Amino acid sequence: MSAALLQPFGPEIWLADGPEAEVIGFRYPTRMAVIRLAGGGLVVWSPVALSERLRGEVAELGEVRHLVAPNALHHLFLGAWRAAYPQARLHAAPGLAARRQYIGFDAELGDAPPPAWADDLDQVLMPGNRITTEVVFFHRRSATVLFTDLVQQFPPGWFHGWRAVIARLDLMTGSEPSVPRKFRAAFTDRRAARVALRRILEWPARKVVMAHGVPVERDGQAFIARAFRWLTG
Repeated sequence: MSAALLQPFGPEIWLADGPEAEVIGFRYPTRMAVIRLAGGGLVVWSPVALSERLRGEVAELGEVRHLVAPNALHHLFLGAWRAAYPQARLHAAPGLAARRQYIGFDAELGDAPPPAWADDLDQVLMPGNRITTEVVFFHRRSATVLFTDLVQQFPPGWFHGWRAVIARLDLMTGSEPSVPRKFRAAFTDRRAARVALRRILEWPARKVVMAHGVPVERDGQAFIARAFRWLTG
């Protein structure tokens, strides 16, 4: 019997890896998180491709009430989830709803959690980036911070040829997850980014999840401080 797609990552949080997505010729692994709220219902963060098997496993956890696109780059699979869960509210990172009006978002994510999940999740906008404004989340019960694209790590040999060279120069294939150089250069308002980072570093983080990279399972706060040392140093 094959292993479940949804794997526990702590109290009331599960992770699932989806199929690869291709962006301008680069292959990206995909990962989503499902968080069960204390008051009932599920938040699905950065949904991956929806299969019948995944849908069945999600159903075993509860009712999907919120679908979250945590930055403007993670919208590829939202249409299928919207069709499968029409009762769920679809939350967009800043700027995404205007760019993808056909998806039909219900709300825009802000710099503080909405009442629906404020008891379970905190959130911070990382502003001032030309590529995307990412919303970083903190799941209180599991002490997990969730990054989408701001922190990445690809294993050795993932890319080949000139793409491997670019990935290495972009710090996408380092010894531990880090902020790619393209995202560092895209921060035009570093002062605002540092303010947001201070809030993130106040979270008592033990773990860190990212959409593209192996999760960090201990000393999460220290890891985040290392990953963003270029911003604070």
